[in-house]
Amino acid sequence: MTTEAPVIDRQNASQNPPLRTELYIAGEWRAGSAGRSFAVVDPAENAEIAQFAIAEESDCLAAVDAAEAALPAWSATPPRVRSEILRRAYDILTAERELFAEIIVRENGKAFADALGEADYAKDFFRWFAEEAVRVGGDFRLSPSGDKTIIVTHEPIGVSLLVTPWNFPAAMATRKLAPALAAGCTTVLKPARETPLTAAYVVDALMRAGVPSGVVNLVTPAPTGPAVAAMLKHPAVRKLSFTGSTEVGRVLLAEAAENVVSSSMELGGNAPFVVLPGADVDKAVAGAMIAKMRNGGSACTAANRFYVHRSVHDQFVTRMSDAMSQLRMGPGIDRSNELGALVSTGERDKVAELVETALAEGARLEVGGGASDAGAFYDATVLTGVEHGSTINQTEIFGPVSAIVVYDDVDEAVRMANDTIYGLIAYVYGQTGEALAVAKRIDAGMVAVNRAVLSDPAAPFGGMKQSGLGREGSSEGILEFLEEKYIGVEL
Repeated sequence: MTTEAPVIDRQNASQNPPLRTELYIAGEWRAGSAGRSFAVVDPAENAEIAQFAIAEESDCLAAVDAAEAALPAWSATPPRVRSEILRRAYDILTAERELFAEIIVRENGKAFADALGEADYAKDFFRWFAEEAVRVGGDFRLSPSGDKTIIVTHEPIGVSLLVTPWNFPAAMATRKLAPALAAGCTTVLKPARETPLTAAYVVDALMRAGVPSGVVNLVTPAPTGPAVAAMLKHPAVRKLSFTGSTEVGRVLLAEAAENVVSSSMELGGNAPFVVLPGADVDKAVAGAMIAKMRNGGSACTAANRFYVHRSVHDQFVTRMSDAMSQLRMGPGIDRSNELGALVSTGERDKVAELVETALAEGARLEVGGGASDAGAFYDATVLTGVEHGSTINQTEIFGPVSAIVVYDDVDEAVRMANDTIYGLIAYVYGQTGEALAVAKRIDAGMVAVNRAVLSDPAAPFGGMKQSGLGREGSSEGILEFLEEKYIGVEL
């Protein structure tokens, strides 16, 4: 039996936010078939906040079956109807944006301001793709030989498996759900085990907006790998959209290849932040604080490798260290805190180990460098004397640590920026003309010139090299969930 959606008490949300803790399959919230569950932990307090249902492999395959059964009707639903449902979901999340942010904070640990920013970014994908749903184009033309009419249409690719990470549990879900639903695809969402409550809340909002049964399904398998592999082997699954590490992406691409499943991949990054000679140091530091510390550094778009020209290096380090040392760290639920917890003590320990290794390899600690025993907190940290090619320079830090490399020649900076298997995003600060020239030389799918944030539902998000395949957002995002069909008509 389908359970009723919870009543949302916005006034008392901070004391008792409504949390869905079940799977959502074929329009029903339900426990897993074996009745198992896992703990969802508040990383700031290192305390359990919920038990979430575990999906068995049979539950995952039932979700795919439900999506397959719902596909014909949903793909035939007029684009305007799909558009209006997505717009209603946007309106719901707009009305509940503070509750939305609070749920993110409780299970992810990030600062409330970051969570509120994510909530706004996440819901905007529903608004953007509500508009894109009614704008899918095609082609109609006479063939060059004059023997036929060429008609090109776009059709929903089919059942789509969406796998999302813990660092942006809302935005990564909506960035996939919105274009898939706009295109007429049905979906199975598999969120990260660390952050299932946010995903369930988004699914609940879609349910309340009027998404039909079976169009959106939510599963949280444990262990994850075998269940995802089983779903990819299901003949109904025709699309995989994954955001996560490059290592896991490689495995999923190999599994998707068995049934030639179309795959979109938003994978790891190792973003360079290049400060050119003549750059406005104050502006560069202000940008660095956002590019590095947004989401506490736990972002694939986070500035990871700082290459600072010797002529401005000392000024940059002094001002960056001062800004980092002034950040107020503590539980994200306290809105005065600017740096929240990492998602788990395990992630905290990984960051601490990277810093310890960097120091052992010759880096100098300018500020920070401490881990908390009370929760998954790590100090805002600045390292100097970092060598290009060192361990921390080659690793996606995913934490509040800035590793600064000094350079003397711009060509050298470009070479070092490109010396990586990754190519998601880069940042360049300097005089506009020179910065733009350097941006064109950097191998990345996105380059921010004299600004710190590029993500926008209206812009194509994606990387080069081993940072991924395909694009999310913009008009390109919906095309990832559509297939072209060519029809030739005899004259």
